Amino acid sequence: MNPIRKKRNLFKIIILGDSGVGKTSLLNQYVTKQFSSQYKATIGADFMTKDITINDQQISLQIWDTAGHERFASFGTAFYRGADVCMLVCDVTVAESFEHLEVWRKEFISGGNPSDPESFPYVVIANKNDCEPANRAVSSDQLRQWCVTNGYEFFECSAKTGWNVDSAFTKAATLVAMRQKEVPQPEPLPSVQIDLQPDKTQSSCSC
Repeated sequence: MNPIRKKRNLFKIIILGDSGVGKTSLLNQYVTKQFSSQYKATIGADFMTKDITINDQQISLQIWDTAGHERFASFGTAFYRGADVCMLVCDVTVAESFEHLEVWRKEFISGGNPSDPESFPYVVIANKNDCEPANRAVSSDQLRQWCVTNGYEFFECSAKTGWNVDSAFTKAATLVAMRQKEVPQPEPLPSVQIDLQPDKTQSSCSC
């Protein structure tokens, strides 16, 4: 006898941040375990999928990589809707990319129109943690303070080496799973029993 297959849940993850912060590289590292140093701007949006298991729950992640350049960003907003969690990415070697995280969050709220913006989950990724200390423009304390103030999960990562990348995406999926458990499920509709047997008391007449 084949075991009963469990229902697989679909979680949509959206990745936002300035152009060049490494959004595509993070996605490729997480899904394919590969890294390319050649930069290619994302036009509009693209996505990859990955199946994972969290607390015995089978989950399919649909991860959307969006354009960070303002010339292409407007094409990506159409893909914000339906997202279950938003990952905000900055580059620790570029201070402006950190300063723009709040701008990206507001753009997501505007374009994605989540039902409950105040409780919507975010995960912040500070990418390029493998950089030389002298090239770092955003400190861990700055990142941590901003994330704690806003109630966001925070990970320093390296798309190049893969350090902490899995942990960041797993946390994003876990936040969605926890949030779904907190949402009250609708009560089932009352069942109605239908008797398909003919009424034996009904008389018949032949002409």
